Amino acid sequence: MESQSRPQNQGVFRTLHLLFFAAPPRRLTGPVGQNDLARALTGLRLASEDVLDAQWVDNGPGWMVLRLRSRRDVLAVQPDWQALKGQSLGVVGAWDSVRDGTGAQFEVRAFVGGGQGGEDPVTGSLNAGIAQWLIESGIAPAKYVASQGAVLGRAGRIFVEKDSGDIWIGGNVVARIAGTITL
Repeated sequence: MESQSRPQNQGVFRTLHLLFFAAPPRRLTGPVGQNDLARALTGLRLASEDVLDAQWVDNGPGWMVLRLRSRRDVLAVQPDWQALKGQSLGVVGAWDSVRDGTGAQFEVRAFVGGGQGGEDPVTGSLNAGIAQWLIESGIAPAKYVASQGAVLGRAGRIFVEKDSGDIWIGGNVVARIAGTITL
């Protein structure tokens, strides 16, 4: 772990940490059935032709991911929170280096349809499942950067790397709370 302090407004200091974890094994993988896909499409207000493919990448939270054609398509998703109830959905699309730049290779968004519904600005579990799927299927290289949180005004970057069979997920985080648990 690497950390560095940087000054913030009014003399307050925050500590930036670069943290990594090994992607946990998935509980459910493989293509999504037509009924589940239809429900996801309704919740995300997408048509079937908008989706290149869809996979379960469930490593605990129950993620289903739809792969869209581009970063632009990912950023354009306007979810229907009522229709998303009970679903944990991710969308991923490739960056176009000419149009989008070279700051990342994939754009990711995470939608959780519980309560009022919400979008997570950066999601480790989702990115871990996506990385396993995309790297194993040859869609992504063994090392890449994903962007998440742009629609929410965040500039999250998730660093992904396959090393000795493990897929590592990392990023910069600002610690908001710290503690110790003694068992």
